[in-house]
Amino acid sequence: MDREAAVNEVMAALRAAGEADYVGEPVSQLEHALQAGALALAAGAPVFEAVAALVHDLGHLDRVAPETCARMVEAGALLGVVGHEGIGADWLDGLGFDPRVGELVRAHVDAKRYLVATRPAYAARLSDASRQTLALQGGPMDTGEVARFEADPLLEAKLRVRSWDERAKDPDAVVPALEDWAPRLRDCWTGRS
Repeated sequence: MDREAAVNEVMAALRAAGEADYVGEPVSQLEHALQAGALALAAGAPVFEAVAALVHDLGHLDRVAPETCARMVEAGALLGVVGHEGIGADWLDGLGFDPRVGELVRAHVDAKRYLVATRPAYAARLSDASRQTLALQGGPMDTGEVARFEADPLLEAKLRVRSWDERAKDPDAVVPALEDWAPRLRDCWTGRS
């Protein structure tokens, strides 16, 4: 797949998410993605981190996650796709995007689990939906998982993406349009899959 086709695939997946519910949050999937990306840009993040923030939840989307994927359900409420982080990362890797983008996408759930295990105040700030999914995603990390996560050279980038993810839930946020992301997506395409 060439660069333009890969970029178009990501843009189409995000565009299709336009008004899709974002697992109990007051924003759509697309609004959440655009807000997370905008927060990364405002922080001066490298382009691969900003793109990872934009696409971190692609694995929840019907265009990316096959219908056969298990869904997280709690008390009858649909909370997303089981393993969405890996599904999204694998999809992006298959399209040829910078492996660091996929790695940050793959780690955003583990970053939540890490932060809950190591920073008690973090857990208190989680939204209700994020608390519900935490239990379905393995709960807080144990000490061995924490040690392995802390040894990762991308640790700080993973925690930044998680922070932008948590803050990207403002129904009144004004952010750049999806089309503004195409050049950044192009910059993150390496052609390796």
